[in-house]
Amino acid sequence: MADILSLKESVLVYLDRSGGLQKLIDDCKRFNDPLRIEAVYRFCIGVNPSDLIEVDAVLGDCILRDPIRATALFQSVCFLAIKTLSLLEKIHTENQVNVILKLTHLPPFPEYMLDLGSFPRGYGPMRPLCMEGLVTAITRVTKYTQGARFLCINDDCPCSTGLHHIRVHTPGATESATVRNDFSCMICSSPLKEDVKFRVLGDKQLVEMIHVKALDALSANQQGSFRYQSVTLFLRDELCNSMRIGRLYRVLGIPAHVHQWPSITWSVEANNVQPWEPESPHKVSASFQELLKATASSPWRFSAIVAHCFGLDVAPPGLYNTVKLALLLSLVQTRADAKDTFHNLDLLVVTTDTLILDRLMTYGLGLACRGVRHQGSGEMFASLSRDGHGAGTANIHAGSALLATGGVCMLGDLGCYRKDKLDAIQSVLESSSVSVFIPGKKYGEEADQQLSFPVQCSFWAITDASRRSGKSDCAILGTAEMGSVPIQLADAFGLVIQCRDVVGEHALLAQTVHTLQQAVQPGKPLYSSCWEFSTQDYKELVAHAQSLPVELSPRAEKIIHGYYMASRRVRTQSQAVKMSVASIKLLISLAEAHCKLCLRTQVMEEDAVIAVLLCENSVTLKHGASALVIPPDAVFPCDLRDVDGLHRRDVTLDELHQNILRFIYAYAPGADAYITEE
Repeated sequence: MADILSLKESVLVYLDRSGGLQKLIDDCKRFNDPLRIEAVYRFCIGVNPSDLIEVDAVLGDCILRDPIRATALFQSVCFLAIKTLSLLEKIHTENQVNVILKLTHLPPFPEYMLDLGSFPRGYGPMRPLCMEGLVTAITRVTKYTQGARFLCINDDCPCSTGLHHIRVHTPGATESATVRNDFSCMICSSPLKEDVKFRVLGDKQLVEMIHVKALDALSANQQGSFRYQSVTLFLRDELCNSMRIGRLYRVLGIPAHVHQWPSITWSVEANNVQPWEPESPHKVSASFQELLKATASSPWRFSAIVAHCFGLDVAPPGLYNTVKLALLLSLVQTRADAKDTFHNLDLLVVTTDTLILDRLMTYGLGLACRGVRHQGSGEMFASLSRDGHGAGTANIHAGSALLATGGVCMLGDLGCYRKDKLDAIQSVLESSSVSVFIPGKKYGEEADQQLSFPVQCSFWAITDASRRSGKSDCAILGTAEMGSVPIQLADAFGLVIQCRDVVGEHALLAQTVHTLQQAVQPGKPLYSSCWEFSTQDYKELVAHAQSLPVELSPRAEKIIHGYYMASRRVRTQSQAVKMSVASIKLLISLAEAHCKLCLRTQVMEEDAVIAVLLCENSVTLKHGASALVIPPDAVFPCDLRDVDGLHRRDVTLDELHQNILRFIYAYAPGADAYITEE
């Protein structure tokens, strides 16, 4: 008894020091509404285990090893405080005080970590554990019973009135453990009947979480012999809607085994939920640092060589350079900033050789922080099923795009999709969200419901130009055959790249020699003249470039604004093509991405030039050429095998830079007032 009194004194000291006592007083004021009469009153108390251990080590050990006992101690102290200070007259018994202890964190030791990759076995104690994972499914918010009052049916029994029999929800308990009709009186053993008007309801939501490495099965990474099992989390009351599909979280919770004859289910009662991002070293390899020093004389050479040497396991250097650069730009631009604003760069590649492009995209997908390759047999956005844990509601499962949140979703060849799927892709690209319709009758609700989920990933897709669309329209100068892809869908992608090999037969021969050499001499470096960059080097470069904060310089901003205004005026008058606001967003996104890829923090005029060239080529492929006449492969106009090739490219880009300025002067009103002629 002396030990219990000592622990209760420590609880009171901690509540006083941490501000918990003041919060208890404030919460009681909210419950003082005379019209609000309930059997149970719920109080959330934040507990910092480190601070609690400093107050009383035994109490700190108790809350980490036996949270139910610790909760009972806090409940007793809170009840005494309420009665002593006359905070809430409606509370008569200790059972009416429902205390929820919210832990801020757990000690950073392996004993407190639950690795979802190695699922626990056996019956462990119900104590708090920390787990980290990815949300793959989520249900709607439903109701559960926080607490209920029961009365004895024997009128002569003192328990036929008052608040003697109160039942509250405990972690891991099912609804039947709180409310059912076979409870008996502890005094006279007569049956108990619930006083329904005193029932207290709360919100409940179920979440499926899995180890983030389970996504390797859906990406381009090599799969191991691992199997991952998802874990069901119960979110209650204030934690509802705190988790989103496709996001990573660190969850503090209490595991529980629930016996539902003839089976036993294992779930976790969430106690605290925090967004989580795995730590990754943001560094640049020595090889890229050396290259950066060697190319410091030109603002274009570093990104050119990085793209030139990209994916040498798939294609020889010099082929598909524009596509390689676009993939790298998309990788470094796909991110969420400090304000949770998502930035992405969608890419559509027009080609006649889908196999090599598919392999290049697959290689690039492995460099993304999260990459998911959509399989034709799977769901692209979201699917529904009935919840299997007794909630009786719809369980919303993430499709490929939602699983790729914060990363890249690779769609592959769009010619393999039906028209309804293409329409759905176009709708998601335009709105950056997906709607899920939930029929009420099927999932136990009176009314139908439609939920919307943000889609925050970059999409990569391929269209086969050899598949003719069958249109008899006259060909417009510069346009590309998009195969089976409608022009509206191509517009929704933003950046469209066409694979052009000027020396077609030579390119085919180079690819053939490359493939044969890899088959005969696997693992041997094929191109000794190229810089040596490993896949790990590229991963580190992309991760570091993503984290760089960039800002537009005034000169770059004027180039982008001037080109947008001039192009909008020219194309609207001559081609009746309206340049939307999405075009200027694409220009800024491309310029920022090129700046990051070059490991700079301020967007220069040269970055804006690359953005204009890529954007102009993309619009030309969709709608035809304009007064700004640039070559099809403007970003890589010549071979980059040696220093002379890099120099010729710099000279050509300088000339194109001047052409862009003349175009702006000619067609953007007032351009000469904000651009200094060079």
